[in-house]
Amino acid sequence: MNINAARGSLAIELANRMGEITLNKVSGIGMQNAERNHSHIISGNSILGLRKTDLAKKKSALVIAAGPSIHRFDTAKMIKDSGFDGVIIATESAMAWCLRNDIVPDIAVTVDPHHERIVRWFGDHQLTADKVEEDDYFERQDMDPSFQADQIRFNRELIGMVDEHGPRIKLAIASSASPAVVERALQANMDMYWWNPFYDDYDEEGSITRALYEMNRKPCINAGGNVGTACWAIAHAVLGIKCVGLLGMDFSYYGDTTYRETQYYYHLIDLVGEDNLDKMFVHIDNPYTGSEFFTDPAYLWYRNVFLEMARDAAADGVRTHNCTGGGILFGDGVDFTGFDKFVEVAK
Repeated sequence: MNINAARGSLAIELANRMGEITLNKVSGIGMQNAERNHSHIISGNSILGLRKTDLAKKKSALVIAAGPSIHRFDTAKMIKDSGFDGVIIATESAMAWCLRNDIVPDIAVTVDPHHERIVRWFGDHQLTADKVEEDDYFERQDMDPSFQADQIRFNRELIGMVDEHGPRIKLAIASSASPAVVERALQANMDMYWWNPFYDDYDEEGSITRALYEMNRKPCINAGGNVGTACWAIAHAVLGIKCVGLLGMDFSYYGDTTYRETQYYYHLIDLVGEDNLDKMFVHIDNPYTGSEFFTDPAYLWYRNVFLEMARDAAADGVRTHNCTGGGILFGDGVDFTGFDKFVEVAK
């Protein structure tokens, strides 16, 4: 694997501090949301309740995340033609893509505490043209193209899709989720299964994670800092599935993506200015595809954490198959393979 470290020197330095940065950024709002969601959490299902469903009898799971690769290939046809009969677990950000392609995930997962953005993935009854104008998060990024066109129209369509299929989708919802997401899930009659994200070491004095657990007594899951990793962790740590495939888990951008289309563009400009952006992106050769991808400090950290977790899971017999077809998620503990091969192994 070839990494252009000089070009992304600041990115590598920042990635090494992302654990601390993430803790400071999200733990406060995550705890506030947990407090506001408290009545729903203590009266709701534990994430461990998924073990009592038929999903826990499946031998394999497919995680669908919202990375750009799912739009670069005919991914929906590939899934539907494969005959895959395991558990389908989607990030909330991939749910709209799934539903409009007639793929209804068994489980959707949400963890991000943002007070307005995340509910958009469920269809937001409160969305207005003014809100769209004020925040270019969805229009700007190399994410789901449907969110980049007529956002108001697509939001209406998404509300209808989630309302129609919501009762069939089990929502693995973190205590950190915004109350807007909770309300939307209730409106759509989604069965919610609650869990707490790990923010820090549970055994350390003054642990936020321990305080959270003592508040609501719901299980704590290491989500690796992002919803895609949370899906993978739920597949093997909660459902006990040993064969897990990944789609859309890029943790990076394709070479034809502009810096402006990257998720943390404004954050990085605030940190180093536009003239220094090259130093905030690491370029990595993928030996399996023969192409180069670039990544930012957050995604690089997510990738490094995932590989560490995957190595530990592999020691317990978990096989992780990255069928994304691109990106930078490869290394010990992760088999970078074609989707057809994964489906054969998953039978």
